[in-house]
Amino acid sequence: MYEIVYKETLSESNKLMVVIAPEVARKAKPGQFVIVRIDEQGERIPLTIADYDRDAGTVTLVFQEVGKSTMHMGTLTVGEGFRDLVGPLGHPTEIDELGTVVCIGGGVAIAAIYPIARGFKAAGNQVLSIIGARNRELLVWTERMEAISDELTVVTDDGSYGRRALVTEPLRELLEARAGEIAEVHAVGPAPMMKACVQTAQPFDIPVIVSLNTVMVDGTGMCGGCRVEIGGETRFVCVDGPSFDGHLVDWDMLMARQAFYREEEQYAVAHWQKECRLLAAKGEV
Repeated sequence: MYEIVYKETLSESNKLMVVIAPEVARKAKPGQFVIVRIDEQGERIPLTIADYDRDAGTVTLVFQEVGKSTMHMGTLTVGEGFRDLVGPLGHPTEIDELGTVVCIGGGVAIAAIYPIARGFKAAGNQVLSIIGARNRELLVWTERMEAISDELTVVTDDGSYGRRALVTEPLRELLEARAGEIAEVHAVGPAPMMKACVQTAQPFDIPVIVSLNTVMVDGTGMCGGCRVEIGGETRFVCVDGPSFDGHLVDWDMLMARQAFYREEEQYAVAHWQKECRLLAAKGEV
């Protein structure tokens, strides 16, 4: 068992867990992910490594409860753990001394952009960060991002915190104001957000590196569930990614594949919630 040694509720739906996984912590690099499974019958869930402590032998996972499996994960407590935790998987983000980079995180994926932004800062770059969410409740790690950023812009869709805007608005302003200075943009978040960031940067001829989140089963490239089209060629997110040139991603195909199992996911959530209500009525939870 991979034991949970710390748990924090970041919001009603966002949870943080620190898990003992010394072999993973020893090799983890920014941009990589793990696949966890709660029990023998559990679904395999890919999660970006939000942080790691090599000395303590722990990895930090931040996730949003959106489906049955992540809702189940959210009920785990300190002292409990995961049946399986495999990683680090995927290629690390390529971090070099480029000069000035923009790092963008949306919602719970702010925790996923954090190690990337920190890596660029440690490499000697000027890091301009933009983070956003639908509302204040869904923002995570604002203080952490501020600590490793030369400039931080916070936006919310409803204006409940920071500036009322989408992340693409401050991105466009930065690209206009610092033309020729910004070397690269890195964006992690929902597919529509990343696609919008790519479209915003296209007129400026700026590279945009995105981290793709797809349906994934084995994490070794064998099942084909995570296949995407990059520049007209088939790639597998688990072994070829998760980072890709956003200008080459077939976004329509990606989002269509993300929706393949929506009905099954909705059924699983409804069944899980019904089971929880029955157990609660019996006093077993």
